[in-house]
Amino acid sequence: MLQILLVVHLLIAIAMVVTILLQRSEGGALGIGGGGGGGGGGMGLFSARGTANALSRSTAILAICFFATSIGLALLANTGRGESGSILDAPTAETPALPAEPTEPSVPLSQ
Repeated sequence: MLQILLVVHLLIAIAMVVTILLQRSEGGALGIGGGGGGGGGGMGLFSARGTANALSRSTAILAICFFATSIGLALLANTGRGESGSILDAPTAETPALPAEPTEPSVPLSQ
């Protein structure tokens, strides 16, 4: 279940990046689509105003889905551990003591 939700989360993230890049920016310098202002003065779906409304709504829907999958992934990751509490509550392992230094060298230095 975690892997499926993670794939859906990544697809939503990619779709959200694409829809944000398709929107026309306020300065008119950054957006990929929506430039030119052509297409007549009607209020149809493919006019400048209709496209902006559709992209804004789709971005909002994708953002809501992104947050929902983020919360779902966090809940699944938390319940998958099987234990509750903080990692700081776990007992620490004792570090082993260093071995005593030998009194004589193990390799002869010179003869």
